[in-house]
Amino acid sequence: MFKRILVAALLTLAGSGLALAHEYKLGNLDIVHPWTRATPAGAKTGGGYLIVINKAATADRLVSAASDVAGKVELHQMAVKDGVMTMQPLPDGVAIPANGKVEFKPGGYHVMFIDLKAPFKKGNKVKVHLTFEKAGATDVDFEVAGVGETAPADPDHMHMN
Repeated sequence: MFKRILVAALLTLAGSGLALAHEYKLGNLDIVHPWTRATPAGAKTGGGYLIVINKAATADRLVSAASDVAGKVELHQMAVKDGVMTMQPLPDGVAIPANGKVEFKPGGYHVMFIDLKAPFKKGNKVKVHLTFEKAGATDVDFEVAGVGETAPADPDHMHMN
């Protein structure tokens, strides 16, 4: 009986569109739930988001990102100073502290896709090559969420133990 209830609950969740976390491991780094938003037709830029957890006793650095979906991919930081929003590229990358984490999220650090070759469509995936100073490089799939989404569907479950 319990198995039937569990299966029914899982099927209900699967049918609800609930996005489950997807995670990648690269050495001592966990790369958690990379995602982006769908873009309108004609849009030339898009932002990508993820969480990087460093389980090492030494810091690392995300130094670059690349993807065939855009003419250029950069690491950026958005900030508000004196009521003015600014966005700047981070040519030296983003430090990932020892035994710490960095969240790339709307309004902060993000992966900037510049000169998009085609719109991002909800439900698709965008393959991105991430390069870290110490851990090396890996390919990850950024899931494409809806146009107005501001966070993953289930952020409380976006971590690895």
